[in-house]
Amino acid sequence: MTHPDPIKPPQQTVTGVLAAAVKEAPERIFLDFSGIQYSYADIDSASTRLANGLLALGVKQGDRVGTLLDTSVEAILIWFAANKIGAVYVPVNAAYKGEYLRHQFADAGVEVVFVEPDYADRLALIKDELPLVHTVIQRGDAPLAAEGLNLKRFDDILGSEDPVADPNKYSDISMLIYTGGTTGPSKGCIISHNYVCNLSRNAVINGKRTKDDISWSPLPLFHLNALAATVLASAMTFSRGVLYPRFSVSNFWPEIERSGATLANLLGSMLAFVADAPDNEAQKRCFGQLRAIRGSPFPPEVREKWRTRFGVKVTGSNVYGLTEASPVTSLHDDDFPKPGSSGKVDPSFEVRIVDDEDNDVPVGTPGEIIIRPRYPHVMFEGYWGRPEETLRIMKNLWLHSGDIGSIDEDGYFYFVDRKKDYLRRRGENISSFELERAFRGHPDIVDVAIHSVLSESAEDDVKATIVLNGESKMTEAEMCSWCADRVPYFAVPRYIEFRDELPRNPVGRVLKYQLRDEGRTPATWDREDAGFELAKR
Repeated sequence: MTHPDPIKPPQQTVTGVLAAAVKEAPERIFLDFSGIQYSYADIDSASTRLANGLLALGVKQGDRVGTLLDTSVEAILIWFAANKIGAVYVPVNAAYKGEYLRHQFADAGVEVVFVEPDYADRLALIKDELPLVHTVIQRGDAPLAAEGLNLKRFDDILGSEDPVADPNKYSDISMLIYTGGTTGPSKGCIISHNYVCNLSRNAVINGKRTKDDISWSPLPLFHLNALAATVLASAMTFSRGVLYPRFSVSNFWPEIERSGATLANLLGSMLAFVADAPDNEAQKRCFGQLRAIRGSPFPPEVREKWRTRFGVKVTGSNVYGLTEASPVTSLHDDDFPKPGSSGKVDPSFEVRIVDDEDNDVPVGTPGEIIIRPRYPHVMFEGYWGRPEETLRIMKNLWLHSGDIGSIDEDGYFYFVDRKKDYLRRRGENISSFELERAFRGHPDIVDVAIHSVLSESAEDDVKATIVLNGESKMTEAEMCSWCADRVPYFAVPRYIEFRDELPRNPVGRVLKYQLRDEGRTPATWDREDAGFELAKR
């Protein structure tokens, strides 16, 4: 199904969008980080100085520049600076360490990495497995303490303000964004300038953005959402993006009040937490201030709370997408979303719902969602360095999402379920493959399966079902502690269960659907019930 009479979108670059905003509105506030504000001219000037500094370090067009950073203005400057010289931005989840971190930087072939002072030691531990990394640049004023790295301070590498000639075409690569790695190691999605611009423009048009909007987000800058829907979409309208370092229920309304936000982007669990929180004075003063709240999943009862308690007129995103292609479906804020739907097929794409043989299923029948672009460079260019994986997902020249959905007689799209064996917890994609590999590093573990358990917040909780050797005296709490030292905090399972064996089919494949259906059994240990404190670092 396709959108009727689509209009071909413009072809743009990230650097072109920034340049247009600087020309039109240099002194308008572009970005706000907890009250520290930067104009369009500020960001342009600082990113140019950083671009010249990268050139002095030998970074050239096509090279990959990695980051291991928390939310900060430097993260945005690095994106713009790298793109200004034609380099590729590779933001990695700030919680990554060990094999998770090594794999993505090695796979991307990054040569220069920007890092928080607290995270530099993570790089030092794997430096011998990252032979291409020649320079590590540390943000802030902390001592350069990590051993074995060619460490430099961010401020010390800044160059001149001499303009850099823009080398980019709309088809060139802006960034690599890594997938969750559901059936194997995580893969780098090649994101062109035009793809991220098309995604941002969609947020502007469907969200009725204007220069007077202030878009607030606590989402991390290593995900495409904040980069496109908050940062670049703001630049397209010469408006303001507010980036908050870490979501907090208690600080949400004070931040909305302080920033003057008119739009906010949250995740499904955050939406419910705010909706169910007690009243506070800032919340009362902000009634009606937010005209739109975005996020998914957004159940009807939670939407109603946002409308009645907080005076928000537009609730929900009404979109479906994946890193490889987004937004596949969308809806203008003036259009009525059918309950449970996620908009209609976006004009940039064609979508079919098919059976296992790629035959179209009847209208309203669930099937796999497959996608192809109507225009050049509005979806990913493939997986970085993995042509076979790219061909596999592009079977019959259609992108096979691995997700199940349906489209009704009126063209409304409904997401049904995830066909792929991956997990999602509070906005983070978690690779069962990589998490199982981490657990298998424990000498007491004979077998392990990582799978989802439905949580109270309608998202996934993670469970590890483990088979120990006969001599092991390991407790579930000890296993959880061991795991927390080796994987990102968000990947640490909430549930652990020890079993004598895992259920398997006749060819030896673990029956994860059975484990998911069994969920939290009487023998399951719950990290939250046990009061296990997990440091979010």
